[in-house]
Amino acid sequence: MSEKKYEIDISKLTFEQLKKIRTYLKKLIDNGGSDLHVKANGIIRARINGNIVPFSGNILTHADALTLAKEILRGRYGEFIENKEIDFVYQYDDRNRFRVNIFFQTDGPSAVFRVIPMDIPTIDQMKYPAAIRTFTQESRGLILVTGATGSGKSTTLAAMVHEINMTKKKHIITIEDPIEFVHKDRGCIINQRSVGQDTLSFDRALRAALREDPDIILVGEMRDRETVELALHAADTGHLVFSTLHTIDAKETINRIIAMFPVDEQNRVRLSLAGVLKGIISQRLIPTIDNKRAAAFEILVKTPTIEKLINENRDYEIHSAIEKGREHYKSQSFDQHILDIYNSGTISKDKAKDYATSASDLELKMSGLNTGKVSKDDKKENISKIDEDIFELK
Repeated sequence: MSEKKYEIDISKLTFEQLKKIRTYLKKLIDNGGSDLHVKANGIIRARINGNIVPFSGNILTHADALTLAKEILRGRYGEFIENKEIDFVYQYDDRNRFRVNIFFQTDGPSAVFRVIPMDIPTIDQMKYPAAIRTFTQESRGLILVTGATGSGKSTTLAAMVHEINMTKKKHIITIEDPIEFVHKDRGCIINQRSVGQDTLSFDRALRAALREDPDIILVGEMRDRETVELALHAADTGHLVFSTLHTIDAKETINRIIAMFPVDEQNRVRLSLAGVLKGIISQRLIPTIDNKRAAAFEILVKTPTIEKLINENRDYEIHSAIEKGREHYKSQSFDQHILDIYNSGTISKDKAKDYATSASDLELKMSGLNTGKVSKDDKKENISKIDEDIFELK
């Protein structure tokens, strides 16, 4: 099958379907939504504050969905037909852009439009944990941002790159699919490459990046073994590498990376990862009491203990090490941060438990048990008890 077979005559398009979708995109923007869902033989829906809500009562026909694909893709329509899905960025106006994925499903084409904020967020504006700024001060190693789709990984990476851009003089190369946040050169030179447009693949661009004098490399996603291998090599040869994975927490992230390799290579990869890893930021968005969403973070900061646990395949102890390192290293588990968010009155008890790593442990912490800390009153009570014991001995 050839893409040329599906070339379209743009002069014959009326762009009526695209005009209709633009009205829904405007509605999405006005309502502060994050995603617009367009489905053949379905109604238009949107995600607002984490919930899917209907935006229209009219069914989009199969023919209309195909026409929309032609109108928005134009010269790339043949690529869509050939590959059955396609990623790209749609510029709505000077202030609004969308990351778009169009794909085939049983009833025909569907599309999801994800809002891309034009203003790059800062670490201070997002009120990120202190460790995230600390990670931007690293000169080499691997820093991973993980979480489910839509959990804010791209926003966190953008804020970190912006922090480096404003405070350092470095060469940053980003490899993304597609490019979401567009960075302007400030203190740094920033070259942003889009997979499919500026390069053929992540691993190809990453291999080339090593010959392009970078200080920092951002790999939009570590999708396969070759990309992981190259990222580990880049981090090991003196570069600071940022990337993402779709994993739920720090422990699973480590396991996922190692599991990408054959059994006879896993010890080598484990040693390499333990050596270059600087930190893991895992994210979850939790519905709030006022119908918004709050970000909860698990932060792994690589310490001698963490490095030893990874080296010795004692991943089951990582969660405990993260919690114990909170005061000194600014690490934190999901449950520690979720408890903070709950105590601030932002989320309900039920939502806190729903998004916790261990709902039962979190409930104990909510009740004041199993916190690992002793209050001032408890200390006074313990001292009084010791005094009583001494008096009785006398």
